Amino acid sequence: MARILEIKDFSDTRLDAFARLNERQLLNRDKPEDCMFIAESPKVIDRALDAGYIPVTLLLEPAHIEGEAKGIIERCGDIPVFTAPMNVLEQITGYKLTRGVLCCMRRKPLRTAAEVCENATRVAVLEDVMNPTNVGAIFRCAAALGMDAVLLTKASSDPLYRRSIRVSMGTVFQVPWAFLGDGGIQELRTLGFSTVAMALENDTLGIRDERLRAEKKLAVVLGTEGEGIKRTTIEKCDYTVCIPMHNGVDSLNVASAAAVAFFQLGNND
Repeated sequence: MARILEIKDFSDTRLDAFARLNERQLLNRDKPEDCMFIAESPKVIDRALDAGYIPVTLLLEPAHIEGEAKGIIERCGDIPVFTAPMNVLEQITGYKLTRGVLCCMRRKPLRTAAEVCENATRVAVLEDVMNPTNVGAIFRCAAALGMDAVLLTKASSDPLYRRSIRVSMGTVFQVPWAFLGDGGIQELRTLGFSTVAMALENDTLGIRDERLRAEKKLAVVLGTEGEGIKRTTIEKCDYTVCIPMHNGVDSLNVASAAAVAFFQLGNND
């Protein structure tokens, strides 16, 4: 049975996880057992619960207790459910974008690249993609367009940052992901993957090249915003592909490029 608790003051410390702790503080690397994240909206929270994430507290508008959040409250069991008047909730950055429900949840232990790739044949690799919005959008594309997993370099934004989760519509809980070790491309080869760099190069394959579709296991590498994939990474990849452009456009946003690549190279048969 949920415990409904009303908060009347924005300074109430019970709001800290939602209102005052930043992403790094929620991540809490010094105490892995206390690592948390914030999920927003009933659909996203449902996807997190389906994936086995453990809820800690809920924060919502009173009207949602018997409304949009009713099913979420029932699923979360005996945890504190905080409610607050709108003048308090409106002080939380981005609250109006959440459809009235926030959930603080515990992170799971990080998986290894080998674990998430065990049965994968198509994976996305994000090299230093640092914008949480782009990371979230890429996960949504990966879920929709046939990618089995997402691997990220350590400089990339964390998929469980609040904005990434929100932009992904909770697909960060559906697509397996892990951070690559220092081995990078060599680690992918060890896992049996051929690699294709999505890069603005002159001497490249066409994205419809049958050799790419014929690969049993393929990793699609996407680079950081602005600079793209590192030269050393491109040189190590088995293939390089440049998406054809028209009307003087020289490149696409990394999330848009991911959508094109995943549609053509993912498991979409």
